[in-house]
Amino acid sequence: MSIAPEIQDQLLAHQRNEITEYHIYSNLAKSLKSSENQQILEEIAQQELRHYHIFKKYTQKDVKPDRFKIWKYYWISRIFGLTFGLKLMEMGEEKAQKNYEYLLDAVPEIRNIIEEENQHENALLELIDEELLNYIGSIVLGLNDALVELTGALAGFTLALQDTKLIALTGSVTGIAAALSMGASEYLSTKAEGTDKNPLQASLYTGITYIVTVVFLILPYLLFNNYYLCLGCTLAIAIAIIALFNYYISVAQGVPFGKRFWEMTAVSFGVAGFSFFIGFLMRAVLGVEV
Repeated sequence: MSIAPEIQDQLLAHQRNEITEYHIYSNLAKSLKSSENQQILEEIAQQELRHYHIFKKYTQKDVKPDRFKIWKYYWISRIFGLTFGLKLMEMGEEKAQKNYEYLLDAVPEIRNIIEEENQHENALLELIDEELLNYIGSIVLGLNDALVELTGALAGFTLALQDTKLIALTGSVTGIAAALSMGASEYLSTKAEGTDKNPLQASLYTGITYIVTVVFLILPYLLFNNYYLCLGCTLAIAIAIIALFNYYISVAQGVPFGKRFWEMTAVSFGVAGFSFFIGFLMRAVLGVEV
């Protein structure tokens, strides 16, 4: 059957995408400990391979996979979690599926391919029981508290103390004490709930998330001497952390990005603004000069 050159190019692009995703799913399946998850990924990999051969029947050509894409999604999945990595990849695949519809006349099997692609999106939703996602509530607790409490505290310290090293020292002590307190509270709370979650792991996720956030927020006060510049950098870092975290959640859990992002930003900056005012007020009332 004669195929127009532009259709041929599209078929070859889709064919390369299918063989690339076959290798991604195959490589990830080999890295899993869970036999159930491994089997699902292997089935999806074979499905992608079938799609590759359908396209090959029309192009009459072999296509090499995109090695960079294989490497990228393999390591994204390994570092940030299987659910996040695969759903991120599937988001790109949704765009490819829209292009499939233009090929229905040239490749009748495209309709079956679209149905199967939709099926493994559903399979992925039920795929993984990941520890990281099971403890996402504990991570949110540590992150939220660190952003709200420490941005507020640093804003107050900035105006009250007006010395970057002293602000960094005070903020560090405050942050570490709060992290230990939050970790202990999360341990007791999780234990009292009687869920399947391990209380110690929940407390570690909360405490470690809190401390990591504290380190990033205090870093400008260790690098610069102008305390107003440091506060500006800290607030910018807080926005970046909120954006990255909410992007991760929006991909991994399929929830809207915007509402959560603006809500966390408004709370953190609202507390920071109020604390800055309190610092100014306390400095004026007490007449403290540092």
